[in-house]
Amino acid sequence: MKGLELSEQYFAAVGVPMIRKQFPDYEARIATGLVGMGSECFGFDDEISRDHDWGPTFCLWLTAEDYAAIGTALQDAFTKLPTSFGGFGPRRESAWGKGRTGVFETGQFYKQFIGLDHPPQNLREWRVIPEINLATATNGRVFTDPPGEFTAFRQRLLEFYPEDVRLKKIASRCMTVAQAGQYNYPRCIRRREYVAAQWQETKFVSDLISLAFLLNRRYRPFPKWMHRALADLPRLGKTLYELIQRLVTLHERSTGEALYEGKQQLMEEMCQLVIGELQQQGLSDAVSDFLLDHGLIVQKHIQDPQIRASDVWAE
Repeated sequence: MKGLELSEQYFAAVGVPMIRKQFPDYEARIATGLVGMGSECFGFDDEISRDHDWGPTFCLWLTAEDYAAIGTALQDAFTKLPTSFGGFGPRRESAWGKGRTGVFETGQFYKQFIGLDHPPQNLREWRVIPEINLATATNGRVFTDPPGEFTAFRQRLLEFYPEDVRLKKIASRCMTVAQAGQYNYPRCIRRREYVAAQWQETKFVSDLISLAFLLNRRYRPFPKWMHRALADLPRLGKTLYELIQRLVTLHERSTGEALYEGKQQLMEEMCQLVIGELQQQGLSDAVSDFLLDHGLIVQKHIQDPQIRASDVWAE
């Protein structure tokens, strides 16, 4: 049983009757679902996930006006619901897992993730929100939303970054991926700086996955799940997923110089795949094999003069 399915069944069985009995005048004004922190909200939970902050629960989202009117009473009713359901529970909250579910005012719910109680309204607001936070704010599932306020906010975020912001991030990732994998990694190996080489490999993988998500117009989830989520991307996702898996497990099949040469070749292969995707999307017409050169071209596609003139390495 996945957490999202459990929560939706739990809501239907105990949440709906509670709302209809105790808050009948507000049934058509309450949005419900499960969104936010936790592996289950991304659909990646398994048996290991069930040891903390997992179990039957849900969120209720209210307008500011309705939250002022019934927020406290609705939260009190929520806390009195059964703690076990369908053979699962009670939910064991960790020290960091409190406050993930229950009753929220819509704007304040989103503010905890993106720092704003409204959808971003300009390029500056969009640029300062970490992509991981946007992934967390838009994951999970909305069960019901008669007023539509919560879904409208969610849909605005799911429309993804404005194109200039996306291009700025793509340009930056091209620079850092190339620097880590195509430039710094082989130099670290030549100097036998193996700790530095390991860091460059990790930086390469992290920023490459972020770049893949940007090319697919999707937000990258937090690091624990970013590789798994990569496999679901339609553009390059499955291929990069498999190549990265080979990269980080190559030590199981190779040692010594062959290991480092093999890693270099894999990183180079992935960079060439990204270059091909950039060209296919019309973001670069450079003929260079060095991904860094393509980042400079991507930056030139930005329309906003201030962002286009900014440091290409910076997001």
